Amino acid sequence: MAYKAFDLTGKVALITGGNGGIGLGMADAIAQAGGDVCIWGTNDTKNAAAVEQLKAHGTRVSSLNCNVTDESEVKDCFAETLSQYGRVDGCFANAGVSSGKKSFLDIDDAEWQRVLSVNLDGVFYTFQAATKHMVERAKNGDPGGRLVGTASLAAISGAARNEHYAATKGGVISMIRALAVEFARYDITANAILPGWIETAMTENAMNWQKFSDNVKPRIPAGRWGKPEDFGGTAVYIMSGASSYHTGDTFLIDGGYFLF
Repeated sequence: MAYKAFDLTGKVALITGGNGGIGLGMADAIAQAGGDVCIWGTNDTKNAAAVEQLKAHGTRVSSLNCNVTDESEVKDCFAETLSQYGRVDGCFANAGVSSGKKSFLDIDDAEWQRVLSVNLDGVFYTFQAATKHMVERAKNGDPGGRLVGTASLAAISGAARNEHYAATKGGVISMIRALAVEFARYDITANAILPGWIETAMTENAMNWQKFSDNVKPRIPAGRWGKPEDFGGTAVYIMSGASSYHTGDTFLIDGGYFLF
């Protein structure tokens, strides 16, 4: 018999950027474990495809087109999510954009603001909407909630030519730690996920560059690139009752790359 705490029946997860990559990997595992899933993404075609994939697991699944850089749009989409599901137990702020790999000396204000608006502002807007809902539920006798931010290995390593991206991901970790302390009294946990080199659309160009692959892949002790499904077990654990006393942490999922 499976460990009962990992049964997510009746739980609802909201996953921004959940229509592909790491977000979809987490969404798929949550649905397999019995959880309902609402995906936010800005690509309607990818949203629809993700919903079809997740529906195969027999839980409630839907998607909304949401630009997380727009605070009013986040509020409206969160209200619509609540209208559909009645509650949100876990909020995964996963939507993000990569940087242009420019030298720090060449990053202009437009590029700086583009990366910050999605990777940091979007996380703030999403978490604020979710936390207000979770606190309100707690005050009405229904405590508990999960806040999960997708950061990056870049947040804790020297990410040359990537300073703006690294700054946003470091900010996510700091935000998560503060949320963990402020809202623990409501049985709300907050944790960050730090991916290493994972095969997604965001990293496709780098991994298809032979020089990059030859230099980086041998440094991964696990001997392979990560895959979106490598994040599924962590997502289920965080959503489950098994993690109720686990907060303020950073889950480094990189096949041992950082250690080596």
